[in-house]
Amino acid sequence: MMGGKSWDVWISDYALSHQNPVNKATHLFGIPMIVVSLPLLALSPFVEGLFAIGVALFLAGWALQFIGHAFEGKPPEFFKDWRFLFVGLRWWVAKVTGKA
Repeated sequence: MMGGKSWDVWISDYALSHQNPVNKATHLFGIPMIVVSLPLLALSPFVEGLFAIGVALFLAGWALQFIGHAFEGKPPEFFKDWRFLFVGLRWWVAKVTGKA
């Protein structure tokens, strides 16, 4: 699925499009917002009020991604290759843990 490239190569490629400090900051907040929104949306049929929170987090998280890329001056990597949708979270973990 990942085209024979290692996660380190994917993350390195992803990082090339995330050099601007504003873009990095928006991604550091936006990526976890999107990730948290997904289980909230999945649970929303069973728990009242979660749908609105999940949608708000999802939309705000994606808005931050696109705002960041406006500052970067480059489109999101997933416009070129959909597999980058899976790389963003790995990049975020590497950034937060000091490995990227």
